[in-house]
This record gives sequence, C-alpha cells and structure tokens, in this order.
Amino acid sequence: MTATVELPLWLVVLVLVLAAIAALDRILAPSVRWFFRRRMERAVARLNERLERPISPFKLAQRHDMILRLAYDPQVMQAVADHAAETGVPPTVAMQQARAYAKEIVPAFSATMYFGFAVQVARWLTRKFYRVRIGRIDPALERVDDRATVVFVMNHRSNMDYVLVTWLIADRSAISYAVGEWARVWPLSRLIRGMGAYFIRRSSRNALYRRVLARYVQMSAAEGVAQAIFPEGGLSLDGRVGAAKLGLLSYFVSGIEAEGRDILFVPVGLAYDRVLEDRLLTEAARKGVRRFRPRASGVVAFVFRMGWRALRGNFPGFGATAAGFGAPVSLRAHLAAGHADPTAALADDLMGRVARAVPILPVPLVAAALEAGVATRAALEAEVRRLADALSARDAVLRLHPQGLEPTVAEALLHMQRRGLVREDLSIVPEKRALVAFYAASVRQRMEV
Repeated sequence: MTATVELPLWLVVLVLVLAAIAALDRILAPSVRWFFRRRMERAVARLNERLERPISPFKLAQRHDMILRLAYDPQVMQAVADHAAETGVPPTVAMQQARAYAKEIVPAFSATMYFGFAVQVARWLTRKFYRVRIGRIDPALERVDDRATVVFVMNHRSNMDYVLVTWLIADRSAISYAVGEWARVWPLSRLIRGMGAYFIRRSSRNALYRRVLARYVQMSAAEGVAQAIFPEGGLSLDGRVGAAKLGLLSYFVSGIEAEGRDILFVPVGLAYDRVLEDRLLTEAARKGVRRFRPRASGVVAFVFRMGWRALRGNFPGFGATAAGFGAPVSLRAHLAAGHADPTAALADDLMGRVARAVPILPVPLVAAALEAGVATRAALEAEVRRLADALSARDAVLRLHPQGLEPTVAEALLHMQRRGLVREDLSIVPEKRALVAFYAASVRQRMEV
C-alpha cells in the first residue's frame, strides 16, 4: 500500500483536471447556483412589490423541472398512450417525443433579462421610432380580481407589437407571449425564451404535440401566469382585424377548473401610422400567399438607412402608435351563458372588442379620406372631419394631433408624401394604392363594428 507508483505527467494532469471538474460539479457549482438563485429571488421580491400583478412562482420554476412536470402530466401521459396505440410506435418512443415537445415549448424566464434588458430596449426602440399614444383604458381594468389569470388578446399589426406591449404593461406584470416558428432561430430563440415566451407550431396537426401545448397553456393559466396571444395567427395582410383561429382559445375554454382561477381576457387594439412590414404584407395579400420572408439584404439596407438618418439628425420617425385596452371578458361568466359553441362565440366576441379598441391615428384617417377621391386640400379636410365625426358617433377612440384636424391632415400628408404614396395634387400614386388601402382599412372596419 505504501509502494511508489510512477505515472506519466500527462496522466497526472488528466487526473487533477478530472478531480477539479468533479469538485466544481459537486461542491462549488451548487454553492454558486444557490448564491445567484438567492440574489434572483430577492430581486423578484422587490419587483413584485411594485407590480400590480406579481410574477407567478410557476413562471420562476426551474426549466428542467417544468419540462418534467409537463411531460409527466396525467393528460400528457394519456396522450402518449393514445399516440403509441394509433401510430404503432413503442410507448418509450412516444414518451421521448412528448418530452422533446415539452422542451421545445417551455420557456426559461429570466426576471433580469425581462425587466433589466427587454423592457428598457422596448422603451428605447418604441420612442425612437414612434410617438406613443394611449387609447382608451376601460375603467373595469382597475377592478379585476387579483386571483384571476389575465390574458391579453391583441390584433397583430406588426412585429413591433411585442415591443410596444412589453413596455406598456411592464408596470403591471411580466407577460408570456405565444410566438410562432419565426422566433425559433438562434440566438433570437434564447432571448425570446428568456423573456418568458413559449413557442408554438401554428400549422402542426400532430395530436400529441397539440396535447402537450394545450397542457402547458392550461397549467400556466391555472397558476396565474399573465399571457398575451394573437388569435389571428399571423400579421394582418389587409390592415383589418381578422377572424380568430380557435386553437389557443379552445385550450383555455377546455382547461378552466371549476374551483380554480377565473380567466379574464383583455382586448387590446394596436394601431400604427406606419407598419414596418407594410410592403411585404400588401405584396403577400396580392399574391394570395401568407408565407413571406424579407430579404436579409433589404433588412440590412433599411436599418443602415434609418441609422444614417438618425446620426445626421434627419430621421423623422414613423409617426404615431397607440394601444387601446377594452373591458375584460370573464371566461367563467361566458361559459355560464350556455353558448352552443363556447369557443367560437368567445372568439367572435373578443375579436369584435379588439376591433372596437383599435385607436384611430392620423395616417389611417387621412388614407380613408383620400380614397374618397378628394381633389383639394379643403375637400380633404372636410372629408376628414366627416369621418372623424362619424367615428366619434360610433364611440371610436381618435388619437390625432393635439391641435386639431388641420394639423392632423398636415402631419399625415407629410408622412405619406415622404414615402411616395400621395402626390402634391393629393392623388394616390397608382402603384401605391394597395398601401393606402392597407392603412385606410382599420378606419373602414371601425365604421362597421
């Protein structure tokens, strides 16, 4: 036992390295993780003191634990058994698929990333690009049940929607977005997952995947996690608030527990004087194809062009943006009404409320007036006034220039002429008519609802 053993130097170094790794893994790493975990818990406690709706413990759980909890949920396990029986694959293979789906869906929320980075960047970007105006905030939002789960239901106008709403709701709570496949690109996926968003495959018809997704949505709602969804399933191609896809809404409807939390759906209407993706969207509408991708070269050129203008002090911004918040809809009260198809009825009600919550901004209003074929500035102002009066009579929320309609017309025309949509004689440039109609659509729709 006391004999001397000679070893090569490389083997001694390897043994020491392995011993050091083992010490780090078993002794030091847990202490470091505990230290940072305690710091995060204290930071979250301070955040919860100022938030109207504190961050749910469910949202702060370890991601690994959440994946296991979701994968081994009794309903998911039953779905695994059904999937194995229907497809003929071994149950162990089906279980591996369910765990892979759970790993794909479950976020990795970081309060530091959300409030220390994302909210600050969202505020800076929004103010850099737009003048932010708040539409109507329904008084009922001040009297919501503290125990209820809040789900913000929004129209999808632009990818700036995420940025705008994240900032506007930052003093109330941290919201968890449902985001599509576009966000599953590294390193963007890491950032979005860290902000608490969960990924969904909108076009998937796999029954096992849909059950895993449904259970995650239902578990989050049962634990009080504030969420934000875009029921249209994609950006609006025509400028109107579209019909809702029923997938996510059906998960909320089928998952509400008799003795659990109520779910309050808050309609949110978003509007912009300029939608950054408007050319792509109108072109996609013309082709009749929803799938569209901007060219990387075009995106880079746009960013550099706007950056160069900003450096020169010649960046005028993109006009105004606004968000309106309607009265919350209680899911429990909706189900008590006894609708034949509660999910479809809920979708119709919510999207109608979202359309009514969309504020009216200068460019959409003037675009709608220009479509009437006015030939003079006086005629344009008269048509704008007529539309504004008609909208006010329908209880629409107008967020126009604070000094009145004439400055509103001047402001909107400046934006539209700068982009080459309208000529000096107020005629619409023929090849840009689709863009003008895209902005006018929200006004036309508000006259109908």
